Amino acid sequence: MNADQQMETYLSVLRAHLGPMTLNEREEILREIAAHIRDAQEEPGAKLDDVLARLGPPEKLAAQYRDGLLIRQASRSYSPVVLLRGTLRLATRGVSGMVVFFAGMFGYLIGGGCVLSAMLKPVFPQNTGVWMRDGHIVSSGTLLAIPAGAHEVLGNWYIVIMLVLGSLLLLGTMYLIRATLRLSRLAQTRLVGGLQ
Repeated sequence: MNADQQMETYLSVLRAHLGPMTLNEREEILREIAAHIRDAQEEPGAKLDDVLARLGPPEKLAAQYRDGLLIRQASRSYSPVVLLRGTLRLATRGVSGMVVFFAGMFGYLIGGGCVLSAMLKPVFPQNTGVWMRDGHIVSSGTLLAIPAGAHEVLGNWYIVIMLVLGSLLLLGTMYLIRATLRLSRLAQTRLVGGLQ
């Protein structure tokens, strides 16, 4: 197999594994890789096998591009599902990604729980709130059984407080994840730029 056929085979395998990208994104990646291969071959003593070995298997290269695309889309999104998918992909790269993923899950669950609790207060006014006994908070949230001797202290202010607290947690979690994904993209860009 001559060099042109070998390069075309590599690029066709790469194309097949790029998956759910738009045609324009896929072709742009293929043009970029083809140009990189041609430039690397022009160096004195460069062999196509060595150039392709440095790029790695086309399946792995395609996976890196797919990951990059998902993280780029997530870093611009407001959707919790897309953001968590991006952090889950980041979690496969290391411990810091796992920390961000679990922090995101925790933030979304607690924030969503606060908002849900605020929405349940008008439906279950006697069972939703903050209860105190002997000057100490004994329970909060939506309960089936209220602690003996406790009284609810916030009344309808519970709705406002939980809505504000939950909304702030949801927004803070979203911005934390987006910032982390952008930093990850920036670090990846610098790393890839430093390798070339």
